[in-house]
Amino acid sequence: MSTAGWIFSGVAVVLLVWAVVVYNRLVQLRNRIANAFAQIDVQLKRRYDLIPNLIEVARGYMAHEASTLEAVIKARGNAQTAATAARAAPASASALGALATAEGVLGGSLGRLMALAEAYPDLKADASMKSLSEELTSTENRLGFARQAYNDQVLEFNDKAQQFPDLIVARLLGFVSSPMLESTQTAEERTAPKVQF
Repeated sequence: MSTAGWIFSGVAVVLLVWAVVVYNRLVQLRNRIANAFAQIDVQLKRRYDLIPNLIEVARGYMAHEASTLEAVIKARGNAQTAATAARAAPASASALGALATAEGVLGGSLGRLMALAEAYPDLKADASMKSLSEELTSTENRLGFARQAYNDQVLEFNDKAQQFPDLIVARLLGFVSSPMLESTQTAEERTAPKVQF
């Protein structure tokens, strides 16, 4: 083999090794995004599990507020459906957008429930209601941290997939940018619901 042949072979091997390293790093980062979303999913499940208990405690005191209770139940069901779709495709912009919208509606209906609960002193003083609302507040905090961790992983992946020369491998092998998770879409959603007793 000639010198040019050896040089060409050497360059080809170096390029192949580089492509494999970049590919493996992109796969690792994509898996970290899936893991970060799984952490969000854990907190969402915890929240979804708390809501029926909260509704049952409130139902005894707020019998004539059935429409508010039903709105929370419906919003919870829609949010669970959206979470299932997002769990199946954690890098899908449309699935994450639908989840953010459903979570916004759920947050709004929970906020209305909590605001109405303020008008019922017996409900406000109920030990179960206090405990459940503390658990819900704790879950909301954990959810916020999990969303931040998810967005950090998305940022790292997107940076790697969009920077030259790694973007060559990313585009050739179908690594597309992942969307950031936005918990709010409108100014109304940015208003935090009060969950205090």
